[in-house]
Amino acid sequence: MTAFTSVRRTALGALTVLAGALLAVPVQAQNFPVSSGQRATAQQVAERGVPLSELAPGAPDTYVVKRGDTLWGISGMYLQRPWRWPELWGMNLKALPNPHLIFPGQTLYLEKDGGYARLRTSARGTPDTVRVSPRTRSDSLADTALPTLKPHLIEPFLVEPLVVDAEVLQRAPRIVATVDERVLMADGDRAYARGDASSPLRVEPGTPRHYRVFRDAIALKDPLTGEILGYEAQYVGKAELVRGESVEETANGKGGIAYDYVPATVELSATKEEVRAGDRLLPAPARAFVSYTPRAPQMEVDARVVSIYGGNSVSYAAQNQVIAINRGTRDGMEAGQVLHIMTKGDLLKDTTDAAKTVIKLPSERNGHVMVFRTFDRVSYALILEIRTGVRVGDRLVNPE
Repeated sequence: MTAFTSVRRTALGALTVLAGALLAVPVQAQNFPVSSGQRATAQQVAERGVPLSELAPGAPDTYVVKRGDTLWGISGMYLQRPWRWPELWGMNLKALPNPHLIFPGQTLYLEKDGGYARLRTSARGTPDTVRVSPRTRSDSLADTALPTLKPHLIEPFLVEPLVVDAEVLQRAPRIVATVDERVLMADGDRAYARGDASSPLRVEPGTPRHYRVFRDAIALKDPLTGEILGYEAQYVGKAELVRGESVEETANGKGGIAYDYVPATVELSATKEEVRAGDRLLPAPARAFVSYTPRAPQMEVDARVVSIYGGNSVSYAAQNQVIAINRGTRDGMEAGQVLHIMTKGDLLKDTTDAAKTVIKLPSERNGHVMVFRTFDRVSYALILEIRTGVRVGDRLVNPE
């Protein structure tokens, strides 16, 4: 989609990935999951708006969208419960023929009438129009639309954590040697790699050229059962296949021919730490535009924190850190789902009791997380807001 000079557009809506996205928009806007219940909520709210009691304290009457804003942030600005986005989106559903995107520069107007509120993209009595300054543009709208979350918080984790079976890394191509027999390698260095006998590294049409380097698959154990849910591979860096594996013919000195195996050559880049022999290579995924629909899960969720990503020596996770949880796609987890996180509830001795009875403090609501990457039995979530640190074993449940 391309925006051009002097474009008069019907306002695209009141935030990214809206409930109306499946009501009357083309297929490309339907990549964001909207349930029938959410769609029905938006339709119902579109008729009258939301009760004023649902608005967040201090919700502004007007707001100009700025660069750096996020869907989650603006949702929280208007609603007490940001994940209930259909109730916000539905405020102006009829004016949103393509309620898929919102852009910096758009103005949002909060209209209150008869105990209900609607969110509009124009002041009362004026047409819903977004004026574009006169200059030629050829950017994709998706490139300028607001993200759901701050991109820099999660983009590294879209490629870094990898949950696999223990055997997957063992079968993956491996670094076997270095230039000048160095022990450690970094950006710009070349190394030599060897693939599995059944699938050697070759530079051929249709075969991967770009890889990610991993090491040390760490077992992710369910805090409740102790069951291993998968293995989290440690991301080390990137590698580009420069030359494939081969066999060279050389004279053996006895009038005959010897056949020598020659490993593949890779060039390293974007290394987080030094690459070494034994590290494994896995094909890099295609980069894609990612957005999320903040929403409550449709099924009941009772999950636990499995680990704090990148925090082997860290006991507590803070806001904007990433955690792994013991629920994945097989349990219905999807990117964009919002969960309440609960404190674990410490065991302690009642010092006011002569018997020093051990008591367990109740679990308390501690904040919110949003799932952004899922595997079969494990998902990764970003901590959006918390009151106290998050620990392994803390519980996650449906938001209310």
